[in-house]
Amino acid sequence: MSEKTLLNIGFGSTLVADRVLAILVPNSAPMKRLKDEAKKDKRLVDATHGRRTRSIIVLDSNHVILSAIQAETVSQRYLDIQSEEKDHP
Repeated sequence: MSEKTLLNIGFGSTLVADRVLAILVPNSAPMKRLKDEAKKDKRLVDATHGRRTRSIIVLDSNHVILSAIQAETVSQRYLDIQSEEKDHP
C-alpha cells in the first residue's frame, strides 16, 4: 500500500494532497455558485469549524472543501509537500 501525504487545512483537518485540483479564494460570485451547487449536490465539506471561509479546495472527486485558513497559506503548504516529495521520492 502506498503512503499518502496529507495536507493540513487547519484546525486538525487534513486532505490527501494528491487529490487536490484547485485552491481558490472564496470572495467572488462564481465561487459562491460553486459552493452553493456543491451543497445542493451534497459534495460540500465544511472544515471551517464555525469560522469564516477563507479558502475553497476542489478535489478530483468533485468534492468542495471549505477551510478557514487563507488560500495563500494552504497553497504554500501544498507547494512545500510537493517539493518535499521531489527531494525524497
